Amino acid sequence: MSVHDDIASVQRSLDELNRSLGRLEHQLGSNGLEMRRVRMDADHLRESLGLLRDAADNGTAPRRPDLVTISDTPYDRSLWIDTDDEGLGARDRHAP
Repeated sequence: MSVHDDIASVQRSLDELNRSLGRLEHQLGSNGLEMRRVRMDADHLRESLGLLRDAADNGTAPRRPDLVTISDTPYDRSLWIDTDDEGLGARDRHAP
């Protein structure tokens, strides 16, 4: 499946979710905090899907960040001259 097919599939699912939420609101009422919260979450999903669709249409799909390799060799100890150990204070002083 292409990205556009997947987005269309998610859109159909969100449409069905909204229809189901409408039926629930009709049965339970829309005044409860829980129903408002679920409705807001569904609206956020719809907005997020719209952003994804726009990004896919523009060819600016999210790109994975470049990985940074961290060496296993120890750091140069001179980097920590005149520094405090967190929670312990300066090296030449004793904690109370």
